[in-house]
Amino acid sequence: MFRKIAYNTAVSFITKIIATVLGVAAVAVMTRYLGAAGFGHYTTIIAYAQFFGILADFGLTLVTAQLLAPLNNAAGNLTGLAKTDNDEQKLLNNLFTFRLVTALIFLGIAPLSVLAFNYPPAVKLGVAIASLSFFFSALCQIFIGLYQTKLLMARASLAEVGGRIVLVALVIMVATYNFGLLGMVAATVAGGFIQLIINYLLALPLARLRLAFDLAVWRKIYALTWPLACTIALNLIYLKADTVILSLMKSPGEVGLYGAAYRVIDILVTLPFILAGIALPQITAAYRRNDAAGANKIIQHSFDALALFALPLVIGAQFVATPLMALVAGAEFAPSGPILQLLIFACGAIYLGVIFSHVIIAIGKQKQTIWAYALVAVTAFAGYLIFIPRYSYFGAAAVTIYSEVAVSLLIFAVTFYYTKFIPRLTVFLKALAASAAMALTLYSLPSLDVIAALSLGAVVYAVLMGIFMKREIKELTGL
Repeated sequence: MFRKIAYNTAVSFITKIIATVLGVAAVAVMTRYLGAAGFGHYTTIIAYAQFFGILADFGLTLVTAQLLAPLNNAAGNLTGLAKTDNDEQKLLNNLFTFRLVTALIFLGIAPLSVLAFNYPPAVKLGVAIASLSFFFSALCQIFIGLYQTKLLMARASLAEVGGRIVLVALVIMVATYNFGLLGMVAATVAGGFIQLIINYLLALPLARLRLAFDLAVWRKIYALTWPLACTIALNLIYLKADTVILSLMKSPGEVGLYGAAYRVIDILVTLPFILAGIALPQITAAYRRNDAAGANKIIQHSFDALALFALPLVIGAQFVATPLMALVAGAEFAPSGPILQLLIFACGAIYLGVIFSHVIIAIGKQKQTIWAYALVAVTAFAGYLIFIPRYSYFGAAAVTIYSEVAVSLLIFAVTFYYTKFIPRLTVFLKALAASAAMALTLYSLPSLDVIAALSLGAVVYAVLMGIFMKREIKELTGL
């Protein structure tokens, strides 16, 4: 099982690198074409539409993986359905229809509610267009939940790469023919649509989704989703309120600088959710078999893998953030470097905490975490209102760090209360030592350009971790 998870994670990571390169290419074209102010408007459009897109998520990706997990194991049947392919198809059809309805409702609110704000007309129209992108993304989540359960995440990654290729091609076309801000938004929508089509085609050998409304199944889905929906709604306050509040209080140029750094974070945080999503059905199944030891091994391996990525990202960014932002987005966005140096700490907190939020789902204790998300949401929102007017994007970044660290610690505390699991820090400390050596190397060579610094840092870290982790690598690979 560990090898299957490691294989899926490795394949997803490789394809994620490709998707990341394509995403960076798209951002590079956008920022250079739109400039800081124009990219600020684009960031506002995407953040506002994404607010409702996340609200429409309802936790259905995680619930899909959770519901399907018992169908593939001998113990337990959370859905109350017999463990057959027909029942899996029935469940998927109802999940798909539930997703379709909720996405239409919540994303339909976005273009109406934005009219109440004093945004330029292009931004308001852009929100209406961008809502389609998040509608397509919402439908993709059902396929991703299916792939997670069957350990076939390479298919989701392939669909993402396909969507990114289309996005890059259209973004270049928009910049070449000067189709403007709304052209860039439309290109984003087209990329999301292609990703949905590819996901649908790749899922056909596994399931053929149809509309279905079975009241009993919908009740079971709702029973699992409403606690997640509450936590997601609270998440929105500290995840997206920063950009929205910044857009209402500061200039589009400042929003653009913050949005460029945040776009890098958005790209980086997809990996931990991929790994945790792959592990979730296996952790769920282990707990259903009353195999706490087996679940703990999966959690430990997941935590170790995430620590291996988190620490060099956080430490390495302190040396390359400014030249990296100038390279990616253009010289106008060099001031985004210090913002990225701060936001990367929030990214590290997500890496180290995400597996525990998935454990909460596996053990069915979502309702017991609502207080934690509520506490962080209220305090973070107050923080944004206090610090953004005074410190602009630096205030937003500081409160974002607080919110992600606080959530990770509180969710870990809840997880420990119910599972008594504390991760061993052996791999974490080895990764920290290797990252410190990498930092010392980069500090001693300040004249290196950003590509050379990234390459040297990666080599130093990889070599040291290969030395430090011979036993762990042998255990995971079986070599």
